[in-house]
Amino acid sequence: MSLLSDLINLNLSETTEKIIAEYIWIGGSGLDLRSKARTLPGPVSDPSKLPKWNYDGSSTGQAPGEDSEVILYPQAIFKDPFRRGNNILVMCDAYTPAGVPIPTNKRHAAEKIFSNPDVVKEEPWYGIEQEYTLLQKDIQWPLGWPVGGFPGPQGPYYCGIGADKAYGRDIVDSHYKACLYAGINVSGINGEVMPGQWEFQVGPSVGISAGDEIWVARYILERITEIAGAVVSFDPKPIQGDWNGAGAHTNYSTKSMRNDGGYEIIKQAIEKLSKKHKEHIAAYGEGNERRLTGKHETADINTFLWGVANRGASIRVGRDTEKAGKGYFEDRRPASNMDPYVVTSMIAETTILWKP
Repeated sequence: MSLLSDLINLNLSETTEKIIAEYIWIGGSGLDLRSKARTLPGPVSDPSKLPKWNYDGSSTGQAPGEDSEVILYPQAIFKDPFRRGNNILVMCDAYTPAGVPIPTNKRHAAEKIFSNPDVVKEEPWYGIEQEYTLLQKDIQWPLGWPVGGFPGPQGPYYCGIGADKAYGRDIVDSHYKACLYAGINVSGINGEVMPGQWEFQVGPSVGISAGDEIWVARYILERITEIAGAVVSFDPKPIQGDWNGAGAHTNYSTKSMRNDGGYEIIKQAIEKLSKKHKEHIAAYGEGNERRLTGKHETADINTFLWGVANRGASIRVGRDTEKAGKGYFEDRRPASNMDPYVVTSMIAETTILWKP
């Protein structure tokens, strides 16, 4: 095994200019990530300089067998924490050979919104709190939980320390460092309320980059759990009962909100969001009704409620924002399995472009 480890960690730059590019894309479920690698003649830092590629869409549920070719367009480059050196991870979106975005390509529509001059002018910032649950591979039961049984009730696990409270910290810390190495703007991690559940935060990120960074961070997490022999779940309510669900709270601000007088702009934006609550809920993740029950730090899925420092609200405004009269707010509705391209662009569209 030591020889295998040595080979995996070979430094290619000692013998060749060639690099390995791992092309990443989103599969047919809209949540499954796929990837494959190719050799390039030398280092690349600009996605537009990367070749387009293709894959068999009939094997990912994205094309019929008789016309299965789907084309990958490279969109964002990150350093590869697994192969290291000059090797890269490439976030792609997918198109038909005629150049039409396929139905699961949510990035294309998001980029249209983020490139709108009115949105560009407002410089939308996002900070996304991605919650997830680590599962035991063979039984799909949370890491650290007794097989077929339950740990003690919630309370000691949130930001907890100790072998009886924190399960999977080696995975979590490996992921944290790997994301920073890759160039993802990870701003922190913490243990969550349910044991075996964790959170990482990405941001502040501007516009479309928030979606790119969340997707690549998810990819890196799946690769690390693969190595560790565990499974990561983004299900918004992996365990029924008196256990917290998993969300992807999305913190948001525009230039107008960050400037003096921004609190009024924030309240106007929240008013707009209240009028499009159903549309947002429909796009905020599968199975979210199991999580948004009005309990466990959530607002009921059918109710729109906002408040200052209220974690049981749909939209939470921080005390610091209220005090400063400017800042950001937190949309607490998105589920952990949401598509960040959809959520971030939808918030921008509703608060900046939509005229009630």
